[in-house]
Amino acid sequence: MAIGSETEVLRRDGTIRRRDVEFQTDDGLTLRGWLYVPAQATTALPAVVVTQGFGGVKEQYVDDVAETIAGSGLAVLLYDHRNFGTSDGEPRQEADPWAQIRDYRTAITYLESLPEVDADRIGVFGSSYAGGHAIVVTALDRRVKCVFVQVPIISGYRNGVRFVRSDMVADLRARFDADRRARFAGEAPETVPMIARDPAADAALPNVEVYDWYQTIEPWRLENWRNEVTLRSIEMWWEYEPGAYIERMSPTPMLMVIGAEDALTVSEEAFAAYDRAREPKRLVTLPTGHFGVYVEYKEYCEQLAADWFAEHLLGEREPIVSP
Repeated sequence: MAIGSETEVLRRDGTIRRRDVEFQTDDGLTLRGWLYVPAQATTALPAVVVTQGFGGVKEQYVDDVAETIAGSGLAVLLYDHRNFGTSDGEPRQEADPWAQIRDYRTAITYLESLPEVDADRIGVFGSSYAGGHAIVVTALDRRVKCVFVQVPIISGYRNGVRFVRSDMVADLRARFDADRRARFAGEAPETVPMIARDPAADAALPNVEVYDWYQTIEPWRLENWRNEVTLRSIEMWWEYEPGAYIERMSPTPMLMVIGAEDALTVSEEAFAAYDRAREPKRLVTLPTGHFGVYVEYKEYCEQLAADWFAEHLLGEREPIVSP
């Protein structure tokens, strides 16, 4: 089931329309987001699914990604993950990667049902944690005709041990077990801050770079965001290995963007995964860290994604040159 609200015209020239939409998952949850459609469209369009990374909401710059892609003549579905933002789901603030992957595929099915969309031309976009999701979805779902992945998580375990000192891992695992017992007894899941500036803090992402980036985000983009995730979200992060699927993405065309200095989702993991991926594929390496794709290279990456989808779903445009 899907419901749309009144349409809002974006951009001063009125070239893009955006409307509120909602659709139901296989397990009956309602996910909410925005559908972007070029205002002058008269035929069914190719479409792209866009979602945000770990603990994020749709207002945190992925709306700019969606608008740029729509400006290239495609429909775009952007929605909040279950348990976050405007979407339903309990427990709140729990990032379950496999549930999010199933929802990605439901989003594709939802797009297929829309009269504005050409069901045979659908792509997916993923950044950071959702970059891992985009890899898995593409490997599993042949309805995906092309994929754009930037600064993706490749190995949750190898990523996690970089954030937790080796002498603290046993204590963290003990907390996971205690939380499981508490939930079994009917108690609420334990929660922790999502971000913290102190690397030794009790948080999912205790990292100066992450924390400082969040301080630059405009307040209106954080109205539906909470600095909190369940402890189980961290456990599920550690269990998540999207890089194991990368050889299975072919023959779907993939473009991967890697920040050469990325210490968050770890550039060497992404480079190694890209090497394992089969053709057709394209690599763009940027001289920046994880958040460069959202800051100094933000507009470049947005246009890169728009041109990639236009090239493969519309059959237009030459690939743009790397900086």
